[in-house]
Amino acid sequence: MTGKMEIGRKLRRLRKSKSLTLEEVAQRANLTKGFLSQIERDKASPSVAALKQILDVLGEDMSNFFQDAGEPERNIFRENERKPWGELDEDLPGVLLETLTPGIQYREMDPILITLDKGGRLTNDNLDEEEAFGYVLEGEIWMLIEGEEHKLEKGDSFYVFPETEFSMENRVKQRARVLVVAY
Repeated sequence: MTGKMEIGRKLRRLRKSKSLTLEEVAQRANLTKGFLSQIERDKASPSVAALKQILDVLGEDMSNFFQDAGEPERNIFRENERKPWGELDEDLPGVLLETLTPGIQYREMDPILITLDKGGRLTNDNLDEEEAFGYVLEGEIWMLIEGEEHKLEKGDSFYVFPETEFSMENRVKQRARVLVVAY
C-alpha cells in the first residue's frame, strides 16, 4: 500500500467488522448503495458530510477513524512486537494470551497465540470472539466441547461455533501453545 490513505478500504473493513451490508449502511446514511460501493473501492471520494454520515452509522468518530492516517498499513508483525493480553494471574493463572497482529483496526479475524502452563485453563467465556479455529503448535491440551472431552496433541486442530461451550486445559508439565484465529 502506498503512503496515501485509502479511506474506502478502511471503511469497508470497518463496515464488515460491524457485520453490516452495503445496503444497510447506505440506507441508514441516506446514500445510494452504488455511491457507497464506489467509495469503498476508492473510485469516489465522499464529502466530509457524507463521510460523517457513514461513520455515524458505523459508530465511529472522525478523530478515531483518522488516528493512524499517516501510518502505512502493516502486513508484517515481528515476535518482539506482540502485545500480550497479559498473564492474567488472578483470573487465569498459567495462561498467556498474545495478539499476533497488534495495532490493526477493524480486523475481522483476531489471531491469538495462547500459551498454557501446567494447570492453565481457558473457557469460551474468556474469549470475546464469536467463532474460533485452533491449531495445537506445541504440547497437548484437553478440550471439553459441549460436555465431551478430547485430547489434542501437536498438529491437531479444532473449530468452535458461537454457541459452543468449550474449555481447554493443560494437564502435563510441558507447556502447550495453541494458535487461535477468532472471528
